[in-house]
Amino acid sequence: MAFPSRRSCSLHTIFFCIFFLIGLSFAEEASHDDDSPKFPACDHPYNLVKVKNWVNGAGGETLTGITARFGALLPKEERNGVRLTAIFSNPLNSCSPSSSNLSGSVAMAVRGDCDFTTKAKVAQSGGAAALLVINDKEELAEMGCEKDSSAQDVSIPVVLIPKSGGESLNRSVVDGQKVELLFYAPVRPPMDLSVIFLWMMAVGTVVCASLWSEIAASEEAEERYNELSPKETSNVSAFKDNAEKDFLDIDVKSAVVFVITASAFLLLLYFFMSSWFVWLLIVLFCIGGIEGMHNCITTVILRICKNCGRKKLNLPLLGETSLLSLIVLFCCVAFAIFWAINRQASYSWAGQDILGICLMITVLQVARLPNIKVATVLLCCAFVYDIFWVFLSPIIFHQSVMIAVARGDNSGGETIPMLLRIPRFADPWGGYDMIGFGDILFPGLLVSFAFRYDKTNKKGIANGYFIWLTVGYGVGLFLTYLGLYLMNGHGQPALLYLVPCTLGTCVLLALVRGELKNLWNYSSEEASSRVSSGDA
Repeated sequence: MAFPSRRSCSLHTIFFCIFFLIGLSFAEEASHDDDSPKFPACDHPYNLVKVKNWVNGAGGETLTGITARFGALLPKEERNGVRLTAIFSNPLNSCSPSSSNLSGSVAMAVRGDCDFTTKAKVAQSGGAAALLVINDKEELAEMGCEKDSSAQDVSIPVVLIPKSGGESLNRSVVDGQKVELLFYAPVRPPMDLSVIFLWMMAVGTVVCASLWSEIAASEEAEERYNELSPKETSNVSAFKDNAEKDFLDIDVKSAVVFVITASAFLLLLYFFMSSWFVWLLIVLFCIGGIEGMHNCITTVILRICKNCGRKKLNLPLLGETSLLSLIVLFCCVAFAIFWAINRQASYSWAGQDILGICLMITVLQVARLPNIKVATVLLCCAFVYDIFWVFLSPIIFHQSVMIAVARGDNSGGETIPMLLRIPRFADPWGGYDMIGFGDILFPGLLVSFAFRYDKTNKKGIANGYFIWLTVGYGVGLFLTYLGLYLMNGHGQPALLYLVPCTLGTCVLLALVRGELKNLWNYSSEEASSRVSSGDA
């Protein structure tokens, strides 16, 4: 099997898949505490609460709850919390005085029949030290104040937990076991050090993809072709002809169609999101990750050891292929399968990032921007796409479509894998800092073009474009996370910052240097022919 033709077909297939799997700009929403007075009327922020529980002295799974807009504030550290016995109110809705002795305990009540402030005042009048409300749904709900309610009279903390957590506690109480609870509300830091590593990963991916042609230099590429598919005729010219087919130049029409199609696909995910749909995306991601990982590993190995690909095997259906290629392919498939099986594990983010980075490096080798005109159309369309689906879509759909899809609503607990993510190691609530593939691929196409332009036109670091666009991309990511901080953790459309910092930098530099016209109508073929004739 001729390696270049197989590679061309498979890489174009990967680009076709990534065409529809545009990355999502989303970062998890964070909660922030403020310096509220101890017993305000109804102006507490909604804070997440850790509910630790013990059954007959044995520690159970920590539950997650949410505070009310009224009542006493909870301590921020576990050591400052008080461990209290939990008792169900009687009646269970806590809408009327309880016949149970609630003195010094955590009163547990079910949601419904009366407002939250009434439940809290009834529990407080019965001597309860805190009130735990069990929701009738699995989601957490906000406990506000009814109009004209006297919330300032509530001086005990009020917490709501999901239905499943309440059912677990209820089983223990019904069985006659002693249940004890402790509430505390740790502060989620606005930023985590993981953001720095995520920034480095994103910038490193763009730089690595741009410089990949230097790793797989032309001399090495010719050797690679000779090793994997030896022919008696002109191998070098055959390789160069096939290599040109490996690249997919984006034009203006395809740039516009791309963004329109991505919008349609995003709507499909929003309306028809389900576990099987996410599984389809996971399979496509694994296929793309396997191809990308195979391409990156074989390129690096053959760069180091040129003789590693000489051993050939003649296999049914596949024909003649390299033993090295088969071994690497087997390892990549095993890696992807292992990640898919263990994708819910705490360490799965590492495998997802490895597959994703390899996939994006390969995509940035296949898809190329021919000039700044196409780059302007593509990035401006993506700019509008990102802003609309994050900030403006709630006007039509009553919630941010982009954030809803990235969050995996109605996906049965599955998450979309087209993200680079790193755990928030210093965050007591866990979670991940994330960046979508689109926020790397779109600017990465422009940065890669800048590197090829500088190389063809023999530009240095100072008078070139590559280094300045790389710096611009890094600054744009920094501004994205700064915006995330200033917006209290609300998901940000990263391209809002990345497009001006990359495309804007390129256009501004070109204007100052008087090279905008050349960049606007640039053709790599014409430039290469001019360089060749000049060398001659």
